[in-house]
This record gives sequence, structure tokens and C-alpha cells, in this order.
Amino acid sequence: MRSSLLRRGVAAAVVLAAVLASAAPAHAATGWVTVGSDRARALDESQGLTVIRRGTGVEYRYTGVGTIPPDVAARGFDHVGDPDSVAGWYVEPYQRGDQNGKMFRAQSPGGAWTEYRHALAAGEQYNNSWDAITPGGAWMLAGEWGTMDRLLGFATPGLNPAAVPGANLPLAFTVRLDRPVRDVQGCDFLSATALLCSSDDPDGTLFGITKPLLRIDLARTPDGTDVTGGVTALRQAPLASACSGAFEVEGVDYQESDGTLRVIVMSPGICVVFDSKTWRLKQG
Repeated sequence: MRSSLLRRGVAAAVVLAAVLASAAPAHAATGWVTVGSDRARALDESQGLTVIRRGTGVEYRYTGVGTIPPDVAARGFDHVGDPDSVAGWYVEPYQRGDQNGKMFRAQSPGGAWTEYRHALAAGEQYNNSWDAITPGGAWMLAGEWGTMDRLLGFATPGLNPAAVPGANLPLAFTVRLDRPVRDVQGCDFLSATALLCSSDDPDGTLFGITKPLLRIDLARTPDGTDVTGGVTALRQAPLASACSGAFEVEGVDYQESDGTLRVIVMSPGICVVFDSKTWRLKQG
């Protein structure tokens, strides 16, 4: 009898452990620690950032409503998202208030600008919050606002001959995620098969935390065909301000040269003007 009770007790413990494991928040213990911050101006540093390397020059470039050229805004592209840069090329994503397509505005290493229009594919959301260029340069990922189980893939303007100025830049492939993400505001490649992303998710039901920083591991290096991606929440984005209320997590940038992850967080209320920050994180 005692042996039978012991076996039943062990079995119950195993079942309980399995239940607790399945109920645990879907985020990993993280080595990403906050190491500092810089002020982020609300007008022109509130949407995204990247580092452009051209020759020996290094430029930290931000985007915000104040960085949209007047002629671009006059043509209906009234929102710019989180940009990216590889091999001296710089690409920033735009959306329109009338939801009539998207645009990627590319600058060559020599400084010339070219626009690449994108007509929405069937079922595609109109928003265009970010782009992330693969380290090899040929392909570029982007995302959609809301709760999504995919990322969008395109030929990279300027770096892939399949992207033709003046012609439609079509959706080339998708990244099928193993779990949904919500309100992704920016991504950058950590390696050829891994992305670091910021989410402005205010709900917290997907990963057990609000405003998570995410890691997406791809099954292979993007090659223009559909690929799967595994999503893990690393930690909550840094949220600190003199004001209380709702923060807005924006774009991200990762620099392999010094291992620094930067994420823009706009502060609540009036503090958005003087207390918003670009936070710096490193793996401890």
C-alpha cells in the first residue's frame, strides 16, 4: 500500500510540474541588462534609429515626424518608422494615412535617394513601422501593427537587383512565427538567423509581460523564400520616467561592434517632451 501511494504521489508531482511549466510566462531568463540611456527628442528621435557606416565615418541616425521631408509628406507619406543600414545603404519605411500602399526610401553610400513603392498584398496591413536588412544585404524584413503571426520579406532596395526603382516592390516571402507577436515597433539582426525586436504590446497576455523585447530565431538565413521563426520574450523594455502613465516602446538598433542594443522608449504625458530615452542594453 505504501509503495502504491508513493507511486501515485510521484505521478501527481510529475503532472503538477507539467501543468506549472505549461502555465509559466512565455519568456526566458535574460542576460540583457540596462547599462545607460540618452535623451530621445520627441520631434526627430521618436520612431527609430540605426548606425550608418561609410568608410571610416559612423553616423547615428534617428527618425521621427520631424525627419520626414516636406515633399514626402506632401505626397501622403505621413509616418516614418524604424530604419536600418547595411554596407553604407540606408533604408527607412513609410506608410500613408489613406492606407494606399507603403514606401521604402533608400539612400546610397554616395548620398543619393531613391523611393521604392509597395502595393499592399492581399490581407496585408497598411502600417509600415520598421525594416531590418539581413547582414548579407540582399533581403529585408518588415512587420505589421497588431497581433500577427508573420513578418514580411522584401528584396532590399539598392542591394538586391530584384528591387527596381520605379516599379512595385512586391512581397517576396514571409517569416512564419511559431507564436503571435503584438505591436512590433522595430527589429534588427543579431546574427544571420536571429533578430532582436521591440514590442509596444500593452496587454501582456502573449508572454506574461508588457512591452517585451523579443528574440526571433529563423530556421535559416533568409533567401527569398518562406521561412519559420521561433519567438522568445527576453525581458520588459526599460520603463522609467518622472511621469506615470503609458510608455510607448519604439524602434531598436543592435551594433555587433560593441554588443549594444538600443531601444527608444517615449515617456508618458508631458514627460514625452523632456524625459524620453534611448536605452542602452548589453548582455551580462
